Amino acid sequence: MALDIDRYAHVESFLSRWDPRLKILSLGIFVFCVALLDSIPVALMGFALACGFLWLSKLPLNFVRGGIVFVLIFLIPLIFIMPLSYPGQAAFKVLGIPFAWEGLRIACIIIIKAVSVVITAYSIFGTSRFDVSMIALQHLKTPKMLVQMLLFTYRYIFVFIAEMRRMDIAMRSRGFVKGFNMTTLTLMGNFVGTLLVRSFERTERVYKAMLSKGYNGDYPTLVEFNAIPQDFVKAILIVLVTILLVVIDITGPFKPAMLAWF
Repeated sequence: MALDIDRYAHVESFLSRWDPRLKILSLGIFVFCVALLDSIPVALMGFALACGFLWLSKLPLNFVRGGIVFVLIFLIPLIFIMPLSYPGQAAFKVLGIPFAWEGLRIACIIIIKAVSVVITAYSIFGTSRFDVSMIALQHLKTPKMLVQMLLFTYRYIFVFIAEMRRMDIAMRSRGFVKGFNMTTLTLMGNFVGTLLVRSFERTERVYKAMLSKGYNGDYPTLVEFNAIPQDFVKAILIVLVTILLVVIDITGPFKPAMLAWF
């Protein structure tokens, strides 16, 4: 799974030319509403829209696939767990354990919505530089502290990983070989402890350096946004389509399909 989500932010696309503030706001509303959907057909519509956004973003599929696979690794087990643990009426038994179709339906809709959210997140943050997206969040009145925490977390994830690699190389250069034994567990425990101590010390140094340069809690920037009428049209269209999805889900034209799961 790629950590540098803005790796392809330089690629020209329909979404990269969109004002980041309106893009985050409208697609954020879409993500929130998709998470509330309760029927599989409507959730599949949301998934199709998310795939449409991904196509408009022109992000490489190989780049996005890592994030999707990472999510599926955690969610696929729900297909086996939910039907056997759902407290509703059981259709039959598997090895003496009640199997409920409603549990399977819930597991499927969770997976569909989660993948849709991940794909849309790539479309939002993969088409603009991460720092620009964070500044856009700040313009949308997101708490400054939260924005700066996200910025520093994103920045120092890579420093943290580089530190891990240096320590790992140093250990292997001294003859350390990983194995399934107490020596390995002890050394890996020391490895993690040392890494945390170094990270804490680096945090203090960075904070003191920021204070010495006049940091007062604000995040100064030279980035300016200039929304054009087309940007507002895109945002309105996304919000209208999102409202339509929610209305279809609430009015219940797919209720017979949901009842067929029982």
